[in-house]
Amino acid sequence: MTKTSLSAKDILMRYTPVALALSLAVAISSSVLHSAPADALDARAAALLAQGRGELTAGRVEGAVNAFEAALTVQPGNVQILVELAAATRRMGLQGKAIHYYRQALETDPRNLSAIAGEGAALAEKGATEKANRNLARLKTLCGGDCAETRQLAAVIARGPAPRVVSAAAITPKPIVSEN
Repeated sequence: MTKTSLSAKDILMRYTPVALALSLAVAISSSVLHSAPADALDARAAALLAQGRGELTAGRVEGAVNAFEAALTVQPGNVQILVELAAATRRMGLQGKAIHYYRQALETDPRNLSAIAGEGAALAEKGATEKANRNLARLKTLCGGDCAETRQLAAVIARGPAPRVVSAAAITPKPIVSEN
């Protein structure tokens, strides 16, 4: 038995079709996994979401938050509900809670432009402009500099952090009792 050595051309001709087939299979399966359709809203959750939007339009933010939280209990983890709830809590001035909801939405859908922009706006309002600028850079790479989310986040960052309100109870002096 004589051992013949394979040339580079022989190796290329033998393994190229297999490599192409494998890479095609991987590309198709990964694109199918990343393009899975969003879960359809349950009818009760959709009704609660519409009710929350109506409350928000009427200026009743607490009622909107209650409706969105109820929708979230009907359909937990839904990105659309989480983004709406986060936006409502942000309007209430609860930026920390809004950031929490935006991050939950981003765990499910990391490319959700509304969640990225909302989280960045809440961070900017809280004073974390460096982190907000990271979200702005991420938005620019995903949708460019001219999409609505990018423009909105840039405007919020330019405005700066929201002014902090101090209650009168927080600054009232404590009475000091002393004996004469």
